[in-house]
Amino acid sequence: MGLFFIFVGNKISLNLNHLKMKYKIIIIILFAILLQTNAVYVSAQILNSTDNKELGTKRNASYNLEEIKVRWKKAALENCTGVPCVTTPSVPPFACGTSTINDIDGNTYNTVSIGTQCWTKQNLRTTKYTDGTSIPLNSTGGVAGNVSGEDWSTQATGQRTVYAQSSGNLTDYEYLYNWFAVKGISLSGSNKNICPTGWLVPTDAEWTVLTTHLGGVSVAGGKMKAISSLWAAGSNGGATDESGFSALPGAFRSSSNGRFVEGVQYGYFWSSTEATSLSTAGFSRYVWYNDTAVDRSSNKQSGYAVRCIKDQVGPN
Repeated sequence: MGLFFIFVGNKISLNLNHLKMKYKIIIIILFAILLQTNAVYVSAQILNSTDNKELGTKRNASYNLEEIKVRWKKAALENCTGVPCVTTPSVPPFACGTSTINDIDGNTYNTVSIGTQCWTKQNLRTTKYTDGTSIPLNSTGGVAGNVSGEDWSTQATGQRTVYAQSSGNLTDYEYLYNWFAVKGISLSGSNKNICPTGWLVPTDAEWTVLTTHLGGVSVAGGKMKAISSLWAAGSNGGATDESGFSALPGAFRSSSNGRFVEGVQYGYFWSSTEATSLSTAGFSRYVWYNDTAVDRSSNKQSGYAVRCIKDQVGPN
């Protein structure tokens, strides 16, 4: 067989030429197991004369196969620089409607597939852009939003607010953002992303793709609205939520005076598209409690909810 020495973690050294046949068989079996599973890699080296002398008193010792396996695995984990000693579990591919996503704050969102698009199933509730920059919380104006000290309507950088300044409304409807937050405009720079990596605030055209897939703006609202007691009492405008979009009310914060408006009647959602004919406007969509329609509005200082759509050309 020739000289063959094994060095493992500076603890076990074996010279097969000097072992009894039964020990040679054990080592050969062990090698076969390790090579077949491709689970462990170790280094081989020739022992010096000092190592041989130290080994001499141990050659006739009884070796336990399970102990050798444990030592080999331990040695492999300690001495496998540059080789794949431990296989990293594979990450399952993203599947819209089954997979969830997380924002930078760790909030988790379900997803829903509607036609060719993949949407978040809940409104955004992040307090930061994806680069870690904070989105300031505007709590001026009191519970009405328009009392002394209100400055929501004068902001020209990203802001977030909670309907009626109530933590209960944050739980039910998440944050309302102005259009500057949607566009990632902050005091520390612009072009920041408010949605999780690989996701975007939908454009005006992408909202149109959604409503067209659902049968047009006159009926899409009923198919988008959640069947929920959070909506104002009444017929709820033929809500079926057959799309899975699960829109809830949450109303909005006014661009003119910061007032919180119609908490249980309307659900407003931003697009990222600026109205080219009016520099102070950014397009949005809204649904309301007693109609099946989806309507369009525009204003940058208003406070609306945000849904995210998967970037179809960017990373997953």
